[in-house]
Amino acid sequence: MSDEPKKGITRREMLKWTAAAGTGLVIGASGLAPVFNWMEQKGEARRTHENAESETVAFHGVHQAGIVTPQQTFVYLVAFDLSTDRRSEVIALLKNWTVLAEKFAKGRLEKNPGNQWLPPKDTGESLDLGPARLTVTFGFGPSFFINDGKDRYGLAAKKPKHLKDIPRMPREAIDASKSGGDVCVQVCADDKQVAFHAVRGLINEAVGKATVRWMQEGFLSVPDGKTPRNLFGFKDGTANRSLTSRSAQETHLWCGSDEPGWMRGGTYMAYRKIQMFLDVWDRSSIKDQEDTFGRKKESGAPYGKKHEHDPVDLQRMPADAHVRLARSTGQQMLRRGYSYTDGIDPKTGAINAGLLFISFQRNPDQQFIPMLRLLSDKDALNEYTKHIASAMFACPRGIKKGEYIAQALFEG
Repeated sequence: MSDEPKKGITRREMLKWTAAAGTGLVIGASGLAPVFNWMEQKGEARRTHENAESETVAFHGVHQAGIVTPQQTFVYLVAFDLSTDRRSEVIALLKNWTVLAEKFAKGRLEKNPGNQWLPPKDTGESLDLGPARLTVTFGFGPSFFINDGKDRYGLAAKKPKHLKDIPRMPREAIDASKSGGDVCVQVCADDKQVAFHAVRGLINEAVGKATVRWMQEGFLSVPDGKTPRNLFGFKDGTANRSLTSRSAQETHLWCGSDEPGWMRGGTYMAYRKIQMFLDVWDRSSIKDQEDTFGRKKESGAPYGKKHEHDPVDLQRMPADAHVRLARSTGQQMLRRGYSYTDGIDPKTGAINAGLLFISFQRNPDQQFIPMLRLLSDKDALNEYTKHIASAMFACPRGIKKGEYIAQALFEG
């Protein structure tokens, strides 16, 4: 395989057309709904009351929780657009969100008023479910600081060094309504209902000050001591093992003295929603699949090796293999992706599913964007995927007791 552009229609491109044309006839627009319901019920049924009462992840710390925290089973990403121009109202919202997030991380609910004629303060669906290792991670988008050329809250001078929208790439089909946002909240937990309860509470608290721009949910099973797999069946996040040490995290993950004070100890979150053409992938040979990644599907071993974490020999892989291209940049980042399913594509009858790519890095201009450019141009995976949403957020340092999120941004 070479780096030269391919001519004509490839076999995999032909499979795209045949899958798109045929799947709807075989399955129908709603034929997989019972399957998705069964899968979801089966996953939820594995949780018992005992493992719901899992450990609590500390809310306060040097860094925000939900970044290097061992990955939970479910995620909700919610992007908000602020609807107020008043700095004081933004601060009030962040203070209230901080109080709620700390309670939710401890598995606590809001106390309801004694007056039965008033609405309850807490929606109540997580009662008796415990904390389920819930984490809430906050980030701020470029439009939080400057929107339509306006310094919205007098904070433009404190805008992080590398915070900007991800540049457009070839072959992508970005939906602006599902991208960007002033503020992003990542809620992760081992119980989907616990995570949703937190999201619901944060949304209710934002009424009058912010509106939901987009919301996305994801899932991922993480076997003990093993790397999770994406919907293509390949291990996703093998390289994270090199970022477990504090020194590696300081080098590649946490922002330092070159950033505004409120970002030191924080990081950047890059987000891409990537649709996977599963119907095409499932009709490709195992050899084609492994050549696309440059790893063995079952073991995760790089080409020419036996084990997942064996050193990678780039020359043993096809020139456009995903792993070869990603490793050739020499950059490291912390991947924390989740799979998603959005039902059935009504136009084709194909499964609408894919990957919520989430990565954290100290310098996206150096670590993330060059890699994205290279993969967008040459990656063999491009025949099986399409990027449909995009965002970049600056995640502040951790929250000390008595502080609210990003307090140093407003008061530092």
